[in-house]
Amino acid sequence: MNIKSSRLVLLLLTFSISLSVRAGSPVWRVTNGDHHLFIGGTIHLLSEQDYPLPPAFDEAYDESTVLVFETDVLKMQSPEIQQMILKEVTYTNGRNLRQTLSEETYTALDIHCTERGIPTEYIIKFKPGMAAMVLTIIELQRLGLASTGVDMFFAAKALNDDKEVAQLETIEEQIAFLSSMGIGQEDLMITYTLRDMQGLSATLTQIKESWRQGNTARLNEVALLPLKNNFLELYKSILVNRNNAWLPQIESMLYTDKVEFVLIGALHLVGDDGLLDQLKVRGYEIQML
Repeated sequence: MNIKSSRLVLLLLTFSISLSVRAGSPVWRVTNGDHHLFIGGTIHLLSEQDYPLPPAFDEAYDESTVLVFETDVLKMQSPEIQQMILKEVTYTNGRNLRQTLSEETYTALDIHCTERGIPTEYIIKFKPGMAAMVLTIIELQRLGLASTGVDMFFAAKALNDDKEVAQLETIEEQIAFLSSMGIGQEDLMITYTLRDMQGLSATLTQIKESWRQGNTARLNEVALLPLKNNFLELYKSILVNRNNAWLPQIESMLYTDKVEFVLIGALHLVGDDGLLDQLKVRGYEIQML
């Protein structure tokens, strides 16, 4: 189970589409004088039909000397870390999610689980971030989307090629984020997750096409603005706060002789708060591969 698919980013997880013409790509070169790096927008879960990835990924990978992920995605899969995660995202002392949800939200959750044959008791033992993650993955499995995503694909490739890797967040920060995500906003978290699942396959078709083409304007319209306009606090915690924490780290890479390839969730690159616009405002040259 890829922990990074938990950020309510149903809209990052996609439906299969084949494009015969390379109109663009979800990979950019960021240049600072004689130094540069690459940034690639990733999808955390894919279907087998989504491969091969857009060619720009391989171009950036081949030229880079260091791969930078959101966190150590391979270590996150270890049994020890999975147990640590499970401990942190599960309620204890007889508490559960039911006690924090409104009657309306709980009823909607219960109906959703019943329709899909999921025991509601299984979902409500988790804190809101993990509950949203589990609901999301189950829905994606129903749509046939449960294969390796871009992050895991390149993490495994880097390991095989003995290429240097780095991370923007520690595993401990990742676990703390998931454990705390949605606390105090449980109704918003579950409501948004359930709402996203309505007509999901049609929406994901648009998301995938926009992602493969690097169409950030379309991604902003289809995927990001609905979250920002309806659930501003979740938008800030899921995207803005983390972008602000990552930005100085990425900037520092533009002053080294290494060539980094930064692979992060595609919506972190979208909109006024996205990393591409923030880097452009700071005077760096941005060019799509």
